[in-house]
This record gives sequence, structure tokens and C-alpha cells, in this order.
Amino acid sequence: MTGRHETSPAPRASAAQWALARERGSATLLRIMIFVALHMGRPLARCMLYLIAAYFFAFAPGARRSSRQYLRRVLGHEPTARERFRQVSAFASTILDRLYFMRARYELFDISIEGEPLMEETFARGRGAFLVGAHLGSFELMSALGRRRPGLSVAMAMYEHNANRVATLLRAASPGCAPEIIALGHLEAMLRINDCLEQGKFVGILADRTLGDAPAQVVSFLGRPALFPSGPMRAAAALKRPVIFMTGLYRGGNRYHVVFRQIADFSRPAPGGREAAVRAGIVRYVAVLEEYCHSDPYNWFNFYDFWHGADATAGASAGASASEPGAGASKPGPPASRLRSPSPSPSPSRTRTSSPPPGRPRGRPMRQPRRSRWSTSGC
Repeated sequence: MTGRHETSPAPRASAAQWALARERGSATLLRIMIFVALHMGRPLARCMLYLIAAYFFAFAPGARRSSRQYLRRVLGHEPTARERFRQVSAFASTILDRLYFMRARYELFDISIEGEPLMEETFARGRGAFLVGAHLGSFELMSALGRRRPGLSVAMAMYEHNANRVATLLRAASPGCAPEIIALGHLEAMLRINDCLEQGKFVGILADRTLGDAPAQVVSFLGRPALFPSGPMRAAAALKRPVIFMTGLYRGGNRYHVVFRQIADFSRPAPGGREAAVRAGIVRYVAVLEEYCHSDPYNWFNFYDFWHGADATAGASAGASASEPGAGASKPGPPASRLRSPSPSPSPSRTRTSSPPPGRPRGRPMRQPRRSRWSTSGC
């Protein structure tokens, strides 16, 4: 993998697709779904969910194209209709389950945890940390962790004006369980984040989508260059806090697997300086994200052109990442003008990604963690 700063705004029009895309479905239907889930139970709600997922699968061509693009790269072959529907169904399931997590209904689920000792150790230091996630699985489980353990608090840093209709209705249905929100895009945001960390809280943020002209870094992801925001890692470096990757992977039925993995620690001096440490942290974040895309491919929920039409740069970037040492250092890359125009979708043979490590089949977890039942304490 290679990383470099991207200063040109050229790719950002495509990068903002996720923020500008029109939501499908009606508020009335969502309210009916919430009512059924809360008053008639999860099994009946899931039956309705399959019908809703089938509707979106059939009548959302843009999301369908993006899903095919991603699955082709992560699976290494042209995805079947069943594989594409499986991704949409997993996405719908995590949305439904968010409602139960927000209401602390953990007894409905079988949840295993990987990296819980890391969280316990970080919590014991009392200085907080950044929990950095992605639109991979359910990030709502991060907030659930804060409600599960006495004294452990989690605040979400996000752009509130980009919160979608579903998130708004879910919070309205569970007003007493909504997580603490730090609204980004305001001058006092960093002050609030720092206050939370000084109180020993964890601050969660999603770090896989770019927005507007915010600083970003080009990193090879699933064999093609993609933009990743550098703001979350820079904030952690400025406040000298550890960064922990977090995801809640949905594995069918009522099963979730929560992962905590440290990817950077800015509380210690960086030998190569802060800037190099930030770049290396972003590359490490993308490497871990890619690892879990391979192990749980149907948990990826970015239904837009994530690569921003940057396929034309794949040969140069991928080749450099394989041969150049010091991934994450700032080095020359393809000019921004080459990132501006989307290229036709490449054939499956050109988009095959590197295989997972020997001995690990695709779509399966890398290791068997110890299992842990979460308590059923309220918000």
C-alpha cells in the first residue's frame, strides 16, 4: 500500500455521492417497521425486512452497481445475484438490530468479542482513546459497549447534518438511549473531543468516507487507489491519544463479532515525526479494514462509487505499493488530473485482488475468539 496527500478537489464530486444520494423509502414505512420490531418481536420484523431488502435490491440500480464493483474486487470473481442480495440483506439486518442495541436488548443476540483486554487496559489508564470504525458491520455496538460497562462512556463524533432519515427515526424511537453526539464541522468540536478524552471517555468516529475539501490521503484499497480522510488520525495525533480500530461484524441470524485492534498510539513520541506517524496510521487503518472486508465481505455498506472513478491509476499505485518500502510515507503518485474522469468498470479478470493469507478461506473469520455474553443492563 502507498499513501500520499491529495490536495486537488477533483475526485471529491464522486466522493460526496454518499452524502448527496437521495434516500429511498418512506418515513411511514420506517415507523411501521419500528413498531413491528418493538411490539411484535424480531422474528416477525426480520420477515418484513427480507421484503424491504428485495425491494431495494430490485429498484436501486446505482447501489447495485456499486455493490457489484466492491464484491467483484473482494471475492475475486463476478458476484452472483445471491451474493449481492446477501450484502443488501446484511445491511438491512444491522439497521434493524440498531434499534435493539440502542434499547440495550443484548439478550436477543449472541455476541463474541475480540480484543476486550485491550479495551479494559485502555479504560484503566483513564485518558480515553479514539475508536475508529468504518461503514463495515454495525458501529452501534461501540455505543452499546459504553452502556454495558459501568463508568465507560462513548461519544460519537459525526456530521449531524449528514445523519440519514433512518438514524433520526431510530433515535426518536429510543430517546433515552441515544449516544452522546459531538457535532463535527464547528469550531468547538475539537474542544469537546478533548474534554471527553480528559474525562476518560472514548470518542468514536467513522474514517472511511471523505467529505468536501477535507484533507485526505490516497491509499491502495482492494487493489485500487481510494481516498481516505486524514482528519480522524490527525485529531488523535494532536491530542496524543491511542487509536483503536473497532467494528461489529454481522455473521447471520443473531450473531455479531466485535473487534478491537490498536492501530496507532500517538501518546508516545514518533521516531519519524508526527506527519509520518499520521500517514502510517492511515495506511494501517486501511490494511485492517481490508483484512476484515476479506474475512466478512458482506459487511461492507458503502453503496456508492467508493473508488471515485480512480481505476485508471490502479496500475501505477498498486505496482508502487508492492515494490516501495515505507508504506505510508508521502511520495509522488499519479497526478490529480488522472483521477478526475471515471473509467469504465474493468473486467473481472482485471479486478482480482490478492488472496487472503494461505490457509484462510475467503469469507471466514481468521481466528476463533473467546465468546462473551453481554449483560442486559439498561442505558
